[in-house]
Amino acid sequence: MICHLAWVLIVSALHARGVRRSVLAARAQHEVRGPLTVAQLALSGLERTARVQAIDLELRRAALALDDLAGPGRGRRRESVDLGRLVEDAVPAWRALADGRGSTVTVEPTRAPVTGDPLRLAQACANLVANAIEHGGGDVRVRVASAGDHVRVEVSDDGPGLPAPVPALLAAARGRRSHRGHGLAIAAAIARSHGGRLTSAPSAHGARLILELPVAARGDRARGAMPGRRAS
Repeated sequence: MICHLAWVLIVSALHARGVRRSVLAARAQHEVRGPLTVAQLALSGLERTARVQAIDLELRRAALALDDLAGPGRGRRRESVDLGRLVEDAVPAWRALADGRGSTVTVEPTRAPVTGDPLRLAQACANLVANAIEHGGGDVRVRVASAGDHVRVEVSDDGPGLPAPVPALLAAARGRRSHRGHGLAIAAAIARSHGGRLTSAPSAHGARLILELPVAARGDRARGAMPGRRAS
């Protein structure tokens, strides 16, 4: 009887905690969505320079995080995306972040068509670059290239390297045992949802992470790549 009562109390406490977290998540969505919308509306009246486009992209990425609070899978869409152009469009935002930390960002983009959600793919690439800037530093290099039936986005830095193998970092992020690895976990999940994967590769110094995605089918390529102006 006592064991049963204890079990009921534990379940009730867990349920109450879950309800509180749901309420906090809903409030966070409400309070953050408003300023994001206002900022996006303010940008819409500005000339569409490369910097403005980069800021707009970061605001839309932030909106994705709010969508994720409401439940996984919301806002997913599939279209032809040129990863090279997508990376170029994000360069101004990445360089602004790097400047603040005394780093540099070098990009080697090539035409690389894939099929997927452009905002989610931008989110994955940005997480890898932000991690490299924050934890690696030096010259952060982003290279987009086709390799057979896959497209690879390689992000490398001049830092001390990964503190653990990628699978271990992803496991720690899932278990919330560390503040590290959450950006990698998001990038890995996006890669999986697009039929790809996130891996690491040997490097003489620093970390070298690779986002690998299937190349777009011929029919998807014929429908055209993601619209947008190339970054200057």
